[in-house]
Amino acid sequence: MTVPGRRSSTFTMLLRSGFTDPSAAARLLESDALAPVRTDPVLLDALGATADPDLALRGLVRLAEAQPAGERPGLLDTLVSSKPLRDRLLGVLGASEALADHLARHPRDWHALVTYEAADLHPGLAEFEQGLAEAHDPVALRVAYRRCLLSIAARDVCGTIDVAQTAAELADLATATLRAALRIATAAAPEDAARCRLAVIAMGKCGGNELNYVSDVDVIFVAEAAQAANAANAANTANGGNGGTTNSTADESKALQAATRLASHLMRICSETTVEGSIWPVDANLRPEGRNGPLVRTLSSHLAYYQRWAKTWEFQALLKARAVAGDPDLGAAYIDAINPLVWQAAERENFVADVQQMRRRVVDNIPASQVDRELKLGPGGLRDVEFAVQLLQLVHGRSDATLRSGTTLDALHALAAGGYVGRADAAQLNDAYRFLRAMEHRIQLHRLRRTHLVPEDEADLRRLGRSLGLRTEPVVELNKAWRRHATVVRRLHEKLFYRPLLDAVAQLAPGETRLSPRAAGQRLEALGYADPAAALRHLEALASGVTRKAAIQRTLLPVMLGWFADSADPDAGLLGFRKVSDALGKTPWYLRLLRDEGAAAENLARVLSAGRLAPDLLMRAPEAVALLGDPEGLQPRTHEALEQEVLAAVGRADSAEAAVTAARGVRRRELFRTAAADIIASYGTEDSPAEEDHGTLVDRVGRAVSDLTAATVAGALRAAVRDQWGDTLPTRFAVIGVGRFGGHELGYGSDADVLFVHEPREGVDEQEAAKAAQAVIAEMRRLLQLPTADPPLLIDADLRPEGRSGPLVRTLASYAAYYRRWSLTWESQALLRAAPVAGDPDLGRRFIDLIDPLRYPSGGLDDDAVREIRRLKARMESERLPRGADPTLHTKLGRGGLSDVEWTVQLLQMRHAWTEPALRTTRTREALAAARTAGLIPAEEAQILDEAWVLATRVRNAVMLVRGRAGDTFPTEARELGAVGRYLGYAEGTVGEMLDDYRRTTRRARAVVDDFFYAG
Repeated sequence: MTVPGRRSSTFTMLLRSGFTDPSAAARLLESDALAPVRTDPVLLDALGATADPDLALRGLVRLAEAQPAGERPGLLDTLVSSKPLRDRLLGVLGASEALADHLARHPRDWHALVTYEAADLHPGLAEFEQGLAEAHDPVALRVAYRRCLLSIAARDVCGTIDVAQTAAELADLATATLRAALRIATAAAPEDAARCRLAVIAMGKCGGNELNYVSDVDVIFVAEAAQAANAANAANTANGGNGGTTNSTADESKALQAATRLASHLMRICSETTVEGSIWPVDANLRPEGRNGPLVRTLSSHLAYYQRWAKTWEFQALLKARAVAGDPDLGAAYIDAINPLVWQAAERENFVADVQQMRRRVVDNIPASQVDRELKLGPGGLRDVEFAVQLLQLVHGRSDATLRSGTTLDALHALAAGGYVGRADAAQLNDAYRFLRAMEHRIQLHRLRRTHLVPEDEADLRRLGRSLGLRTEPVVELNKAWRRHATVVRRLHEKLFYRPLLDAVAQLAPGETRLSPRAAGQRLEALGYADPAAALRHLEALASGVTRKAAIQRTLLPVMLGWFADSADPDAGLLGFRKVSDALGKTPWYLRLLRDEGAAAENLARVLSAGRLAPDLLMRAPEAVALLGDPEGLQPRTHEALEQEVLAAVGRADSAEAAVTAARGVRRRELFRTAAADIIASYGTEDSPAEEDHGTLVDRVGRAVSDLTAATVAGALRAAVRDQWGDTLPTRFAVIGVGRFGGHELGYGSDADVLFVHEPREGVDEQEAAKAAQAVIAEMRRLLQLPTADPPLLIDADLRPEGRSGPLVRTLASYAAYYRRWSLTWESQALLRAAPVAGDPDLGRRFIDLIDPLRYPSGGLDDDAVREIRRLKARMESERLPRGADPTLHTKLGRGGLSDVEWTVQLLQMRHAWTEPALRTTRTREALAAARTAGLIPAEEAQILDEAWVLATRVRNAVMLVRGRAGDTFPTEARELGAVGRYLGYAEGTVGEMLDDYRRTTRRARAVVDDFFYAG
């Protein structure tokens, strides 16, 4: 009977020792299996030092109970008398439930811990091969594998070996296991083994000598016909036989079949699950063509594939290739043959973009609920370190063989030693990687399951923290350390590429190794810079010196270079940044803006590298960069606010020229605001992904540019009137926007399509009034097209009655007479998007009242009018498309483009707006939505037309942003086409997909047009 006071004392002692369930622990200590040692304080202290004392005690009791008769005393005596063994055994039992289960099934396997009891004795490949030598069947191999794994885990949890040595030993054990599995497969099919030479090439972490406790072991199989068969073929050829080639081909085919059977058997031996569990899956999906390709190929077949078809990521994977089992000569020949291809991969087009895109794809495929717990694949995880290191290896390993290691930490050390990575950065990354790998190891060790997710359960986190030496507050300390190291990885992931580029052109701290100009050029070229020499000159100008400006720019440039490299034209981005910095570098607010406003620097980088228009606008007034740091700076301003500012600027000017110069200055700044907001929303930033609703973007740009154009026209009108007539023109005068202008759908490169209307004031002669109106128009056009640094605004009045043959301006009465007597259907159609934009508001309203009956005819259109519209559209399609233009890619006149959609919508308006008031709008998308709501067009077809119209509009906007001049079709120059693709949301190297998507979208739209315009 246990004395109550003693029970309380034991409970308190167990609690202090780290047991979370002292009552259960006390009962276990009463077990007969521990009778000789249950009161030994050494044992209790040792249990309390484990990651999970409760788990360790349960495992120890199970192990003691499972000992064969007469062997338990030996276990217990050794346990209390040998500290190294005690620490290792209890350490494993407290960290791994799976290995405790193994020891309970195989109670004599604890002796494996005695073999390497000396702290300085570490098993290698030879020792593991010896440990597996007696395994002649799959089950025996699994048991022997776990026994060897036990010895690694025991030294790992006790800190006898570090995380890198643990990973290396796990890779050695995997190599020995593959050899043993091949030996078993060969013994089962000696005739297959005699027919072929088979080599097993380890890939991934096994190939890199940095394996996890539980991981797929990635392999590639290569085979050749056996030497005897080759010799027979050679003899046959020497004897003049004509069947040599045929026999050789047949022998190779049979050899590959035999090798495939052996390889498949090897994979089953390792992967199949029994009561002993499985060893690990053998994954051969990194082979040429992946799972769709043959499991085994000849060496020549491998080379043919890699030389012709392989993708960049496949060469990245081959960086870790290592021959581990099977025919050693064939394995060595394979490695020798592929190595030159691996180290030429950085010369491939879009090399860096391919690697980074693969990384982004991995992150994007992580379930949202798991991304914050993903230790390997998430942002700031292990894969970030590995990808960064591999990318730098492939770039610089071409000319520096010291970098050609498949082991991440060894490669990182070599990169630092060669000056390719800063020493301080490399040290931080090394520490972070080791900690994250140690977490990964201990998470997997618990149940020997393949996982990279940090557990959520409090008990699991406590065990994990304690296993890493965090004992005061294990959970709090673990989370804090994990987040700190992940933050370091995120911060350094991009900095690794770019910081040494600055060191190559700036003064270094003593002892630091400088990246050579050649290596710097290689890196810049690999990152997408077309002129590395010029880029280095820009970097030197930006980062050299001891000024505050240079210091701040040295801090900013590593991440900005990454943003530039993420664009279609990194060179333009870097050049633009230098120009802006040269213009504003001595301005305190500029440096403060980039340093302190988190989004400003990234926004600037995106804008400078997206094309010519926005940088050109910015360079004419660099102070507009302040807009990029203001949370409200990228919001479009209202028409009222713009007009008020423009008219105020005009009122302060001394002359008409100065007035319109001021108005055009406002227009330039606001165009930059709109373009910058559009680019940033389309590209996205680290904190704000690209906006999904492209229709919203299009509407925002159209409304902003149209409002800005209207304000500028109003300013030019005010300046022209004031210069000749003072405050009052002899005639009332209004400007009516038509086409895209009236529809609030202007793009960056659109002209301002207008009609001019006037009405003589009381007592003013009509001829005098007309003369004044003509003079005002001429002066407005002159002022808006004066050669200055600002983009001109072209006013186009060709949609007026009688076109270019008719008078430039008419009175309201003249318009009424013309429309009553002479107006054609197409002119009524053109008026569908007419809206007042400047001048006398009352006159503008009366003009709209005049034209409403024409554009929304009572009773709709008769059949003759419909046929006239259709004929005119067909004629336009055949005559106006530029010669040589691809009709499937012309955004305005091509198949399913803007004209197709707009004419279809306008026909619906003219036929039905008299009964559907919602159709009485100048805006295409609003009218289309109203037609859908009214049931005039099915929702699916309306959606198809809307998508095509939005896409075509975005392409036109993109062309103007990229080229700085308007265009109705995709650019032909590769870099410009790529920039259009990036604006539209396509990754680098996917312009073919972009063009296919455009053709598919517009083809579907044309089918709707055929149904609702031509046949409806």
